[in-house]
Amino acid sequence: MAEPLIELKNIYKIYHMGDEEVRASDGVSLSIDRGEFVAIVGKSGSGKSTLMNIIGALDVPTEGEYILGGEDVSEMSDDQLAQIRNKMIGFIFQQYNLLPKLNLLENVELPLLYAGVPVQERKERALKSLAKVGLEEKWKNLPNQLSGGQQQRVSIARALAGDPSLILADEPTGALDSRTSREVLNFLRQLNEEGNTIVMITHDNSIALEAKRVVRIKDGKINFDGDVKDYAAIIQAGN
Repeated sequence: MAEPLIELKNIYKIYHMGDEEVRASDGVSLSIDRGEFVAIVGKSGSGKSTLMNIIGALDVPTEGEYILGGEDVSEMSDDQLAQIRNKMIGFIFQQYNLLPKLNLLENVELPLLYAGVPVQERKERALKSLAKVGLEEKWKNLPNQLSGGQQQRVSIARALAGDPSLILADEPTGALDSRTSREVLNFLRQLNEEGNTIVMITHDNSIALEAKRVVRIKDGKINFDGDVKDYAAIIQAGN
């Protein structure tokens, strides 16, 4: 039996803008098992970024329950959320978020530094992560000495270094050309085949089709959750 890694139960995120109530998440319930590759897709303003922030322990819901790896994240303090992020989640961002004055090894070491991993182990794990993305020989380089695709691979190495339960990829190809996007997507698929749980956030249906399961968000609600082949058929039909 597959084991749920992520369980969202009746999640609401409500903002008040003057007299208006905005339900960025409006009663979302979602379960994602360990080892899945899920794309969360939606247009700008659909609520997908709000959902990503909750899944990534960057924010807590107004109402509802979020269980991540058996731990209730819903009502954690900022410090507790930071610990969960560091211990359980590897982030891949659209703009890479590499520190320009640090070399590649130092960038990949950062989450391990925050986690209190000893210096030698930190270096070994960071080099191993860079080797996974084919950049171990460039470990002394600064980010601005790399192409966009290479910088995104460093971002992936940093996400992997902490051996996270979940890899959360936010528009991971948004700043890349089509050829480099294909390389990054192939890499994510390979990581999933190796057993990693991946949740990818995107506004682009063609990118969402690279996952194995698609969850579509509209107006803060889930309006599709199913196999990628079923989603492809829906897109083809123009729905």
